[in-house]
Amino acid sequence: MEQQRQKKPVRRVVIAGGGTAGWMVAAGLSKSLGKLLDIKLIESEEIGTVGVGEATIPTLLNFHHLMEINEQEFMAETMATFKLGISFENWRNVNEDYIHSFGTTGTDHWTAGFQHFWHKGRERGIAGDYGDYCLELKAGLKNRFAHLPNNGMNYAYHMDAGRYAKFLRRFSERYGVQRVEGKIVEVRKNLLSGDITALRLDSGAELEGDLFIDCTGFRGLLIGQTMGVEYEDWSHWLFNDSAVALQTKSVRDAVPYTRSIARDAGWQWQIPLQHRVGNGLVYSTRYTDDETAVRTLQAAVDGEPLMTPRVIRFTPGQRKQTWKGNCIAIGLASGFLEPIESTSIHLIQRGIIRLMQMFPQDGISQADIDEFNQQADYEIQHIRDFIILHYNVTNRRDTPYWRDAATMKLPPSLQHRIDLFRDTGRVFRVPNELFAENSWIQVMLGQGILPASHHQTADLMGDEELARFLGNISGTIDRTVAQLPSHQKYVEQYCSGTGW
Repeated sequence: MEQQRQKKPVRRVVIAGGGTAGWMVAAGLSKSLGKLLDIKLIESEEIGTVGVGEATIPTLLNFHHLMEINEQEFMAETMATFKLGISFENWRNVNEDYIHSFGTTGTDHWTAGFQHFWHKGRERGIAGDYGDYCLELKAGLKNRFAHLPNNGMNYAYHMDAGRYAKFLRRFSERYGVQRVEGKIVEVRKNLLSGDITALRLDSGAELEGDLFIDCTGFRGLLIGQTMGVEYEDWSHWLFNDSAVALQTKSVRDAVPYTRSIARDAGWQWQIPLQHRVGNGLVYSTRYTDDETAVRTLQAAVDGEPLMTPRVIRFTPGQRKQTWKGNCIAIGLASGFLEPIESTSIHLIQRGIIRLMQMFPQDGISQADIDEFNQQADYEIQHIRDFIILHYNVTNRRDTPYWRDAATMKLPPSLQHRIDLFRDTGRVFRVPNELFAENSWIQVMLGQGILPASHHQTADLMGDEELARFLGNISGTIDRTVAQLPSHQKYVEQYCSGTGW
């Protein structure tokens, strides 16, 4: 079938679905290629969005920089706060916590990472906690934040996802994107090539296009239902298949980190915004039921509820192809990994950047399709492994959920990373993967893996020299943190939105 496709220029782009994914695509394409394209986005006021992707990671700053988005304007309009990392509570053991922070920890040597010097220091009784040598982690614990010279503090955002979509809609419309209200009731295809030719709406209108972007969420209306791309289910590694979301009024100052609190059959999120707190419980229906999950969440939140708890169903996994024919899936339509490490918006962003870099202006090439799919597959699998790590490496055996998570058979790629760190303390980052070595180290240490040995380079330092080396790092961090204002006050001064 695909050999019969005539290679023709791509000028008309139709985005099916709004929400965060749809409007991020619209913003990216219109800002970079809008003068060359006719871009239309279809969304219906009657179709809700998942709208719970409210915690982000630092890569969003890069996207905003490319889009030339003003940070203060964005934060004020989305009621955003700053985020320095994620606090993992009850994951290793009940009542034991650690933070996976952004940025780096300590100072590496070209032969060995800082963790080797820290490990030697722990053996000699002269090193503090691993987190004592990370600026972002210490600032988060003290609830402090400020922009530092030369991007000296790595950060991301907590934001209102619904407001973010509206912010990006206004942004995109300034660059020529046309929003079309309506529900898609039929997808028309070319019988010879198998490509999509048009989308028919409930109004009777038809939108023709050369390239169609599927942002229809879990439905995968175009990529799945129309193009027939199968979904690869990863629930044998990632047990959770449901979430219940609940927004509440703020009752205290916003902290600069996301809270992830492990529960009996899943985990609870807590995301502080300027005007409210986003709460939710991610869980597995194999180990609990919806009613219990709702009660668990309601009992664990502070502040007056602003909505009725809403249950969301999902299947962890990915499409076997994210680009087929003239259809590209971005966002939930392409796959889903639970929000434990706030990667959903990052994967949307990566899909957009990949599309802009490989945009088929002169016609769709199968070689482009193959490369796009290979990169997308490679990227999400590394993130998948990082998320599985949190569940499998744990001392918890108190419920069936945690016992099964601890004894699952791991993907070989993840098992290798764990074995390597446990035996040698080494972490080798795969080129172009999202999580840096320090992220793997923080989570593996936090979950309870202490390496059996350290690199011999650390043995070249005597106790006095090593103590001075470690003390200089932690001392500099403590002095910097002491000079930072409170996170709450900084947000109020820098980007206070309406409704604070």
